[in-house]
Parts: sequence; structure tokens; C-alpha cells
Amino acid sequence: MSVLFGLPASLFSLRRIAFVLLVLLVFAGGAYSQEHKNPQTAGVDNTKTGPYRALAQLAYAASQKGDNSTAATLAKILERLWDKAEDYGGDTALSKTNRARFDEVDKAMDQFITLLLEHQNAAPDPAKLKAVYTNYLEKLKLAD
Repeated sequence: MSVLFGLPASLFSLRRIAFVLLVLLVFAGGAYSQEHKNPQTAGVDNTKTGPYRALAQLAYAASQKGDNSTAATLAKILERLWDKAEDYGGDTALSKTNRARFDEVDKAMDQFITLLLEHQNAAPDPAKLKAVYTNYLEKLKLAD
């Protein structure tokens, strides 16, 4: 069995994920761009934490639409990207420049990701999901 992002490759087809990402980016990106003033490219903030924010928004939107499997996949991708960026970010990595802030963001991200990964086949509690999602986005803003 092949494995992709720590999950069995049989869980998803690249074509399905590409389509879902495109649809979510169009809908989530349009609503998001009205909320924030940061410069963007294709709906993603051109900031240090813009890509993480965009992936979190896509994961949250997928969960809101009942696509919990895709939400969990996007959450796992978010986690892997964050971890690798910190591992290979050198002296500019947040963990090196501001350890306390890194720990805040990392903890908030873990709470958000864990909730989605634990609910791949069923919807998480909406109030709890919104709370951990909002907390994660607030912590990300502090890291920009």
C-alpha cells in the first residue's frame, strides 16, 4: 500500500483533491479577501504565514461543507508544511527568531489539526472547530 502525506494513497485521488482545492480556493478566497487588507496572489496573503492561513481556511471550509476527509487531508498537509518549513527554515525560522511565539502558533495549529484528523469520517463539534480555528488564525497573525 502506498502512503501519501502519512495517509494511504487510496483515500484520495489527485484529480478529486485538485478539483476540491480549486473550488474551495475560489469560494473561500473571495470571502477571505474581503476581510483582510494584506496583499495577495490568487487569494493567498503574501506574508510569512499566508500559505498556512490559506490551507487552514480551505480545511475549515471543507469541514463546513461536510467534506471531512478532505478537511483532514488538508490539515495533514498544513502540519507537514509547517514542520518542514521550521526544520529547514534556518535562521529565519520562527522557532529560531521567536521561540515563545512559535510555541503559541504551533500549539494552536496542533489543536486545529488534531480536531480535523480525529473527525475524518464524521463532523467535529461546530463550536469547538470554530473556536480552535479562530484561535489558530489569531496566533498566525502574531507571527507575521
